[in-house]
Formats: sequence, C-alpha cells, structure tokens
Amino acid sequence: MMKLSMLKCGERAKIARIGAIGPLKRRLMDMGVLVGEEVTMGKVAPLGDPIEINVKNYSLSLRKKEAEDISVEVVE
Repeated sequence: MMKLSMLKCGERAKIARIGAIGPLKRRLMDMGVLVGEEVTMGKVAPLGDPIEINVKNYSLSLRKKEAEDISVEVVE
C-alpha cells in the first residue's frame, strides 16, 4: 500500500483506507472518496500542493496533507 499523495500523474489506484478523522473524513466521503473507489491522479501543482484526482468522473483538488491520510493500492 502507498499514500494517495505519492501517485504519479495518470496513475490509477483503488482506495484501501481513509485514515482521516472527524470533519475531514466526512468531507472526503461527501465528495465520493470512499474505500473501494478507483481514483486517477490528475495534475500536480508545480510545488506539489494541491493535487488533482479524478473519482467517479469528477475532478477534485486535495491538499497534499489530506491525500497523505488516504492509503491506496495501485491498479495495473
């Protein structure tokens, strides 16, 4: 397993675990970031923060710190 923030552009992964708690976890779940969902890394800002992911045909921006709370398994 690896962190969502470590994916490269265009790489696909399946969400294995969401380590966030409280309001952040609720916000991620409301945006469709759920265990078992497949995500694709979109763009990464020049300084590495924020990152853009695609989940359920939506593009979402997350802070790198938020993405580090999400564990993923790379899909080949």
